[in-house]
Amino acid sequence: QVHLVESGGGLVQAGGSLRLSCAASGRTFSDYAMGWFRQAPGKEREFVAGISRFGGNTYYADSVTGRFTISRDNAKNTVYLQMNSLEPEDTAVYYCAAARVFRARDYEYWGQGTQVTVSS
Repeated sequence: QVHLVESGGGLVQAGGSLRLSCAASGRTFSDYAMGWFRQAPGKEREFVAGISRFGGNTYYADSVTGRFTISRDNAKNTVYLQMNSLEPEDTAVYYCAAARVFRARDYEYWGQGTQVTVSS
């Protein structure tokens, strides 16, 4: 079992920045690729960014490429999402998730989410 807890969400003006963190506990963190997802009101959950087990590979949704950066610190069992140039369309609940393989279609463990609200 992997327990994931997100933090760092909040209210920010358009053009601003936030950094989300996701702390993991339970099984060996470096055994898992990690991802960030988001769900806006009335919309389906969507993929945002993913990172391989040791951070050597990352990939992003087109909508956030160039603005968001995913990273991880395996010594701290934490994955991050640096979000810059935020837009009102980025408003959503953001979730981190763990998967056994990089670019997994299905993620095995999920956090409870953290709210990000971007005002115009």
